Amino acid sequence: MEYIRVTGENLDREHICCAISNNKDVQVSSKKAWLAERFADGLVFLKSIERGKCFIEYIPAENAWNPIDADGYMYIDCLWVSGSFKGHGYSSDLLGECISDSKGKGKKGLCILSSEKKKPFLADPKYLRHQGFEVCDEADNGIQLWYLPFSDGAERPRFRECARHPRVEEGGYVLYYTSQCPFNAKYVPVLEKAAEENGVPFRAVHIESKEEARSAPTAITTYALFRDGEYLTNEQMNEAKFLKLISK
Repeated sequence: MEYIRVTGENLDREHICCAISNNKDVQVSSKKAWLAERFADGLVFLKSIERGKCFIEYIPAENAWNPIDADGYMYIDCLWVSGSFKGHGYSSDLLGECISDSKGKGKKGLCILSSEKKKPFLADPKYLRHQGFEVCDEADNGIQLWYLPFSDGAERPRFRECARHPRVEEGGYVLYYTSQCPFNAKYVPVLEKAAEENGVPFRAVHIESKEEARSAPTAITTYALFRDGEYLTNEQMNEAKFLKLISK
């Protein structure tokens, strides 16, 4: 497999694996706009030259849009290999490139979000454990911070206090999200409309800066849904899933 690094210079002409469409698609334009602003922060987007979900996205942890303290580490936003690309070792290829790049940049190690059992849109804990990652912190809702140190004795990354006890004071449904995930550009407005039509209290909080993300009441900032103050899920929803949820 050949891979290509998406940069500010080729962003317009390259497809992004998590939303494969043309640049006029709202999901693609939203994600590309977010990426364009992150390259200066050291973000790397490495993907297969083939069209499909086979990529890794990572950034120096100091610039990650998550409430973590992991100075000197590289934070993996997303490692996604699916469909016909699975089972060929491409995940290991991408992770290996990330490790090599991070060591070359003098990083202490890698960190990434996961959980004890596989959750949608999070790294598979079995895969992480196989690659040598370990859990270094855990929030009340079971979201875990995993790390792969490059040397013995490296300081362990940790969640900020605001992420350890995920909760909001507001009643009804409250969604925190960023434009890192392209699906939000399409489906958040769908949920807002469905909630309004069904008389369901709903507020979407669009996190638009690193500072906002690092003080968010959730370790997962790409998509975190709360109900009556309690954390509910990080699984992106279409209208059908949301209507099923609010009907319970």
